[in-house]
Amino acid sequence: MAQRAMWLVSHEPGTLLCGTVRFSRRYPTVEKRAKVFNGATYVPIPEDDPFLKALLFELRLLDDDKDFVESRDSCSHINKTSIYGLPVGGEELWPVVAFQKNGMIYACVPLVEQTLSPHPPLISISGISQGFELLFGIQDFLYSGQKNDTELNTKLSQLPDLLLQACPFGTLLDANLQNSLDSINFASVTHPQKQPAWKAGTYKGKPQVSISITEKVKSMQYDKRDVADTWQVDGAVTCKCDLEGIMPNVTISLSLPTNGSPLQDILVHPCVTSLDSAILTSSSIDAMDDSAFSGPYKFPFTPPLESFNLCYYTSQVPVPPILGFYQMKEEEVQLKITVNLKLHESVKNNFEFCEAHIPFYNRGPITHVEYKVSFGQLEVFREKSLLIWIIGQKFPKSMEIGLSGTVTFGAKGHEKQPFDQICIGGTAYLKLHFRILDYTLTGCYADQHSVQVFASGKPKISTNRKLISSDYYIWNSKAPAPYFKLLY
Repeated sequence: MAQRAMWLVSHEPGTLLCGTVRFSRRYPTVEKRAKVFNGATYVPIPEDDPFLKALLFELRLLDDDKDFVESRDSCSHINKTSIYGLPVGGEELWPVVAFQKNGMIYACVPLVEQTLSPHPPLISISGISQGFELLFGIQDFLYSGQKNDTELNTKLSQLPDLLLQACPFGTLLDANLQNSLDSINFASVTHPQKQPAWKAGTYKGKPQVSISITEKVKSMQYDKRDVADTWQVDGAVTCKCDLEGIMPNVTISLSLPTNGSPLQDILVHPCVTSLDSAILTSSSIDAMDDSAFSGPYKFPFTPPLESFNLCYYTSQVPVPPILGFYQMKEEEVQLKITVNLKLHESVKNNFEFCEAHIPFYNRGPITHVEYKVSFGQLEVFREKSLLIWIIGQKFPKSMEIGLSGTVTFGAKGHEKQPFDQICIGGTAYLKLHFRILDYTLTGCYADQHSVQVFASGKPKISTNRKLISSDYYIWNSKAPAPYFKLLY
C-alpha cells in the first residue's frame, strides 16, 4: 500500500501545454520496489512534462485534440473507474489514478506488487484505494476555506512538509492533512479494531459533520398543445464527517414536509450499511399514488475520511419552479421577441441570482436592440449575439415579469459567430440560470437534531441545501419543437 508518485495539475485551456504541474512528488524507495515486483513489465515514472502531455491527452483536455483515437476513444475502452494507462515513451504507465475537480487534476501512481502483464484485477491492488484517499485528502485540504489564488498557492507550498508526516515514503498514514498542519499527533498504525482496506487513515481533531443537499431542476417548455412540457429534479446529498475512531457510525435522516414530493431512484454510497426496502423500491417508472413512500429516509453508514456523496435521487415535482413563454418572429431584417416568466407561488422568492440568456445562432452580430422590460435589466453582448436578462434576487409581488423588443443583426463576417445545428430559422430558446439557497424543490431537508453519531466527542453538525437550474430551456413557441424532446 504505497504510492510511486503523485501530481497536481492545473488545467489551463488556451495555453501552450494546456496545463501546468503545480506540485509533484516521487518516492525513490517505492520505485525500487516497483522494479522488483514488476520485473520485465516495469515502466519508470516519467518527468513532469511528458507525464503532463500524456495525462491531458488521455483525459481529452488538449486544445487540438479533436480526432478519434482508437486506443483511447473506442467503445472497448470506456473508462468508468478513473484508472488510466498513459502512453509514455512507447510504453504504458499503469495504473494511474486521476480525476479532475475545481479546475485541478489530481493524479498518482500506486505500487503494484506483482507483474503488470496482464493487468491484475483492480480490487487486488490495495494501493489504488489508498491513492484515492490521499488525493481526496489533498483536495479537501486545498479547497477547505480557500477563497483566492493566494491562499491556494500558500497551501500548495505547505504540501511538501505536510506529506512528510501524512505520507512518509509513499505510505499514507492520515489523509486529513489539516491534522499535520495543526501539529496533532497521528493515530498509531496498529489499532485494536480492524482497519478497513478502503480507509487508509484516521481523523484526529474536533468532531464535526457537514451535510449538503443540492437539487438540480431541468425543464423543457414549449407552450404547445401537441407537445408536453417536461421537468425533473435530480438531487445529491454530500457529507463530510470528521470523526475520531476507526469505524465511527452515523445515521442521517432526510425528511419531507407534508406536501413534499417523494424521493425516487435512490442510489447510495457503498459505505451505507443498511436501507429500508421501501427506499430501494421507490422508482420513477412506477405511477405516483398516495401510497408512495415519503420518508423519513434513514441512511446508517460508516463514513470515509474525504467528502463523499451519500446518495443521489430523483423526484417528480408537480410543477416547474418558473413557467415561461418565449416567442420569436422574423420581420424583414429584424427579430421580434416576447418573453413572459412566472414564478410559481410555492417557490421561495429569494434567489442568489436569476438570469435569462437569449442566444441568437447562425446570424451576424447584433447591431441594434429596442426593448422594454417590466423588471430587472437587459445586457447586450453584440459580438456574441446574446441578450442576458438580469432578473436579480426577487420577482415582484405579482410573480410575473415580461420582456419584449426587436433585435437587428449585421451581415455575417469572417469572424466566428455563434453556430448551432439545431437552432436554425425560428428554432430558438431561452435558458434560465438561477440558484436559491436554503431551499429545495422537493422540500427535502436534513434535521440537525435527527443526526445520530456514534463516536467519541459531541460533533458540531451543520446542514445546508440549495436549488440550482440545470438545462432549463424555454423554446420558441412559433417554431417546431426540437427533435430531441423525446430524448430528454
